[in-house]
Amino acid sequence: MLYLLQRLDPPGTCTSDFRESLIVQTEISPSAPPKTIDVIKEHFEDLRLRDRSSIKKALGLDDRQLDRIVEFIRTLEPFPGRSFSKARPRYIVPDIAMWLEDGEIKVRLNDDFVPKLGINRLYSELASQPAKGEAEKFAREKVENARFFINSIKKRNETLLKTAYAIAETQRDFFVAGPKALKPLTLKEIAEKIGVHEATVSRVANGKYVQTDWGTFEMRRFFTNAINQEKGKNISKEAVKAEISQIIQELEAKGEKISDRIISEILARRGMKIARRTVAKYRGELGK
Repeated sequence: MLYLLQRLDPPGTCTSDFRESLIVQTEISPSAPPKTIDVIKEHFEDLRLRDRSSIKKALGLDDRQLDRIVEFIRTLEPFPGRSFSKARPRYIVPDIAMWLEDGEIKVRLNDDFVPKLGINRLYSELASQPAKGEAEKFAREKVENARFFINSIKKRNETLLKTAYAIAETQRDFFVAGPKALKPLTLKEIAEKIGVHEATVSRVANGKYVQTDWGTFEMRRFFTNAINQEKGKNISKEAVKAEISQIIQELEAKGEKISDRIISEILARRGMKIARRTVAKYRGELGK
């Protein structure tokens, strides 16, 4: 019965996770390239990390074959059930893209959706002439304002990129292992790294989104408070929340009881001494 349900339209529902959903969709697709299921089953992490060489070596693929597999996987729907949702989706265009490629963190300003700014040549030429009349004065004033605005945008983008590079350097483990690897980080630390005032970093990061291999996050997510542990060791609040989320998933999968006390005890066994009331607070923030 489950086999049939998974293959009803839209295919891939009633599965244990998104990976199984992709496998079901691949199994019933006549256009699926050979070894696509092997990539999803055994090498999805390599695919996510863009480790093409490991996939090609393990499965005996060349670049063209792997390209076909990747393009096919992009046509699949990892969460087919959301087609039934009535909620209006909220689309976010990330300001920065950061990803791990061949062991190096790449950073790119996502300005594809930003119009290219420039100054009309006629007004620029008019403004460069001696101010003989009101037209020349008006043109000069507006051109100067436009140049100031364009330079401000340019400086903001430069600071945004510097901030992103500094975050990439400090939070490298995040790009390898995900949110649970986030380290304590303050705005002040990044400001000192790039040589600007803390308030400047705060303004630049406010409302900005970063696209990563682990999802799209607010840039402020990378700035996380420290939680003191024994022997002077500090861990980040986000790392603890990620660990709590993982523990809850593990307990749910086993059908075991979930409580703040149990989670606190498991965290302690994993080297994180977190009070039960703190666990309750973080569960509330996670909505779990």
